[in-house]
Amino acid sequence: MRRVRVLILLCIMVAGCLCMLNTHALSESAHWPEEGNNVKTNGKMKTDISHISEGYFMAAVTKSNKNKLKLRVVKGDETLTYDLNGNAKYEVFPLQLGDGKYEISLYENVSGKKYSQAGKISINVKLSSSTIPFLYPNQYVFYTKASEAVSKADELCKGKNQKQSFEAICSFLKKGFIYDYVKAATVKAGTLPEVDQTYATKLGVCQDFAALMACMLRTQGIPCKMVIGYADKQYHAWTVAIINGEEKFYDPTAALNAISKVKKYTAERFY
Repeated sequence: MRRVRVLILLCIMVAGCLCMLNTHALSESAHWPEEGNNVKTNGKMKTDISHISEGYFMAAVTKSNKNKLKLRVVKGDETLTYDLNGNAKYEVFPLQLGDGKYEISLYENVSGKKYSQAGKISINVKLSSSTIPFLYPNQYVFYTKASEAVSKADELCKGKNQKQSFEAICSFLKKGFIYDYVKAATVKAGTLPEVDQTYATKLGVCQDFAALMACMLRTQGIPCKMVIGYADKQYHAWTVAIINGEEKFYDPTAALNAISKVKKYTAERFY
């Protein structure tokens, strides 16, 4: 009798695991960055450029480094600067400035506010499509296959077209989240958005909500830019999705009535 009970318990456990696996099945529309064989090393910087046609590259230091590190990406007159971790693990960065020549440089803090160049490479980019950089996770819009927001997006958008999926995600964010005024007053400059924490706590600031929305749309095959700039004179973040080839503006923070009515949005950069 005891053996029968054990067998029944095992069957229940297996069935539960299978149910969980089915619940967290990932959308076939989701895009995930991968390491490749085309790796360039210069100085203390290593760069995986195997998938630049897909709109991203990976960068890291060659070995663990406790100094502050900056990654600078330059294309023409445009310059983007990122903080780079020093644990020698790759981070993903978008090639959001389109086709052309990019210069990627690593800078290492040597003393005070002084930085010294510690590596540099140039790449020529030809994207498979103009929107492909906005379908992958990256340092600013960071999520993984295990992120709860990913499985929730799959649940919300199952059987829906792009327009319906966009509306479903907008509604979900508007009804289920609260603006974190404490974080807004205390957050330090350079803090990255936190998709997983925002989803778990249902609290966040403008960049958290913009990154979360971008995550949920991207995993459904809908390109979405996380945009940082100014709402009138206030530093702010919002989203621009590409729905059936047309840009669709959406400000999750404004939808929560956490920002005064904005007359003009001015984009500074996007990811």
